[in-house]
Amino acid sequence: MRRRRRTFKPIKKEPEFRINKFIQVPEIRLVGDNMEEISQVAGRKIESNVYSTREAINWASDLGLDLVEISPKANPPVCKIIDYQKFLYNRKKKQKELKAKTQKTVVKEIRFGPNTDDHDFNFKLRHAKKFLSEGSKVKAYVHFRGRTIVFKERGELLLLRFIQELEGLGAVENLPKLEGRRMNVIISPIKKKS
Repeated sequence: MRRRRRTFKPIKKEPEFRINKFIQVPEIRLVGDNMEEISQVAGRKIESNVYSTREAINWASDLGLDLVEISPKANPPVCKIIDYQKFLYNRKKKQKELKAKTQKTVVKEIRFGPNTDDHDFNFKLRHAKKFLSEGSKVKAYVHFRGRTIVFKERGELLLLRFIQELEGLGAVENLPKLEGRRMNVIISPIKKKS
């Protein structure tokens, strides 16, 4: 007996905007920057008013452009006569620029023990200062292993000292609190005024 091969049908993605003959409404509101060109093709003055869809599609084809439905939920739907591919390219470019402008928050972790000595503390403090100056958040925590959970006060004092040392560079989001076997604090960088 032969096994049947499984075939997968590609999922058809519906376009974001309806164009030309796919606009099925009888009337549309026409807007855009190229109203003068459309007026020349139409042979009359065209303003941002309501026109029949068939008429607008004819104007678009005479100009070698597309009728693109910008706002389908409006009553009547808002359309523009533009180059569809150029419109998609510009839209994608704007989205890329917006994405590049958004800032990504990075959280760096620094780990202490309840019995951390001064040299280790200062070493980790230098790292924290570097992270804050780069614009990253710092999550400092004291990890209690085994019987060291008895020294909660030491851990809290250590984190309070850490906060005090970083006072000019960062702002504390929350005071030290114990969660399981970890006591942690988060310090975010202070934004410098330009």
